[in-house]
Amino acid sequence: MKGEGTMDKQRVDVCVVGAGHAGVEAALACARLGMETILFTMSLDAIANLPCNPSIGGTAKGHLVYEIDALGGEMGYGADLVTLQSRTLNLGKGAAVYSKRVQADRMMYRSVMKRVLENTKNLRVVQAEITDIKTVCENGEKRIDAVVTRLNEEYPTKAAILCTGTYLNGTVHTGNVCYLSGPDSLMAATFLTDALKREGISMMRFKTGTPARVHKDTIDFSKLEIQEGDEGTLPFSWRTNEESYPQREQIPCHIVYTNANTHKIIRDNLTKSAMYSGNIHGTGPRYCPSIEDKLVRFADKERHQLFIEPCGLDTKEMYIQGFSTSMPTDVQLQMLHSLDGFENAQVMRYAYAIEYDCTDPQELLATLEYKKISGLYGAGQFNGTSGYEEAGAQGLVAGINASLKIKGEEPMILSRSSSYIGTLIDDLVTKGTNEPYRMMTSRSEYRLLLRQDNADLRLTPIGRRVGLVSDEQWEHFEKRRKQIEDEKNRLSHVLIYPTDEVNKVLEESGTSKISVPTQLGELLKRPQLDLEKLSEFDLNKPKLKKSVVFTAQTDIKYDGYVKKQLAEVARQEKMENKPLSSDIDYSTIKGLRIEAVQKLNKVKPLTLGQASRISGVSPADISVLMIYLSTK
Repeated sequence: MKGEGTMDKQRVDVCVVGAGHAGVEAALACARLGMETILFTMSLDAIANLPCNPSIGGTAKGHLVYEIDALGGEMGYGADLVTLQSRTLNLGKGAAVYSKRVQADRMMYRSVMKRVLENTKNLRVVQAEITDIKTVCENGEKRIDAVVTRLNEEYPTKAAILCTGTYLNGTVHTGNVCYLSGPDSLMAATFLTDALKREGISMMRFKTGTPARVHKDTIDFSKLEIQEGDEGTLPFSWRTNEESYPQREQIPCHIVYTNANTHKIIRDNLTKSAMYSGNIHGTGPRYCPSIEDKLVRFADKERHQLFIEPCGLDTKEMYIQGFSTSMPTDVQLQMLHSLDGFENAQVMRYAYAIEYDCTDPQELLATLEYKKISGLYGAGQFNGTSGYEEAGAQGLVAGINASLKIKGEEPMILSRSSSYIGTLIDDLVTKGTNEPYRMMTSRSEYRLLLRQDNADLRLTPIGRRVGLVSDEQWEHFEKRRKQIEDEKNRLSHVLIYPTDEVNKVLEESGTSKISVPTQLGELLKRPQLDLEKLSEFDLNKPKLKKSVVFTAQTDIKYDGYVKKQLAEVARQEKMENKPLSSDIDYSTIKGLRIEAVQKLNKVKPLTLGQASRISGVSPADISVLMIYLSTK
């Protein structure tokens, strides 16, 4: 039965289910694109929660945050406002893999995002559990028609985006104790999975975990290594003033190591871990294992590094990164007290593992819309990923595409060569995943093109085309783009003369002297040199923002490599853009192997390029497809 007043409800444009990082970005994108949007959350107090690590960014994840910002999303600006410490990872490697990571104030981030949602035009935020979806069939196509709450209210809608995080049939495990729960002891969503299965959607079961939180005053920090933030780091967002970022004094983090005693305690109690007792059946993240899993997988390591990180300015909770576990509470205390400086540590929140339901992302199009149900989209951990940044990126894409579909406009499909977001989504919908998917720089074959500092140059024009980039952001972008080009042009004309002072700097930097006047741009291509070392010889340099100078310099340094990679992109695009009809029955194409037929019929790739990346489809199968297409 429908709830009172349900029949009078007007059909909204988009219903977003879940207000984690995917849901926030999806709802904001829809509302900002003019869609009447409702965002449903299990709890108004858990909007944009950081239930695991209170940090944003990291290796490849920082790239995603910059890309979200470039397209008109919110995560980067929110992270800038609540930064406790900022660091750039991978500085010992090339600029292509530099990745920004911030320690974030957990409560403040939730508050910032909740305030943004509440003050966004076209957007309603409603505390309710969605327990069912309604679909209808029109002209042989199944489409979304409504979502239903646990209070039996029905909300007619043109599109729905599922961003359920770890709430679907969430089950928390600590030792042999297990119970239904979402993260942070919030209610689990216990009905929606059955509704999705009824509609023919395949579901999987994954697992993740989080460490204990410890009271700051019970840690002896004199026994720990200190880890300060970096000076002069740049913000995530174009909206943040880089000269005054970060706006508050950075809070140090600390490092401690497990030891032989810690490892003995874990090994002696391994069968008590929910991971090894048989209680957990979901697949956990390969790249973020529990501490007991690390000991089993890396048995030869004598110690493991742990990071002690603050959860916020107004709390004494400290997060122990790398110490995730599903051990019983008494064992957790033994493990904790075995660490140097933690002999008297008091736990404020015990560690736990959580299992949850998610969907098979191969059932989605590259727009993140379901192939089987028009107007229904998936985003975030619901799609089999891990991480706040991966979730936010998918939420943004799903929100944009749901809005464009309602408007009758072409979808936004990001290519692998354009972005890490494009790589992430292509991996999911083409290859699928049998474990929580995490973005890494190594997943991209075009990472020389996809630096975090040039995310705006790559993606802001796309965000402008779809309507999400504001006039203010576009004006900022155009100014920055021109300054970068002007600076690159200037550097290519500045001559450095072979004086004793110049050659002394070159020698001290480990590179050869010059004997003739040389363009500054050519000198910058030497890996040993940068503008800082040569600044005293650049007499007429303009006053520019650090971000402009960095991008201009890096573009020059990478110029030769970038040209080669762009040529490869152009070569690949011939195959990448060769369309494949969704109506093809691959079992009718002679010459395809049985495995290829099965995989192609399941994924229904949109292009020949996408087909080539499907696991189980060989180069020989692609040759068969090319011959098939040439006859059409």
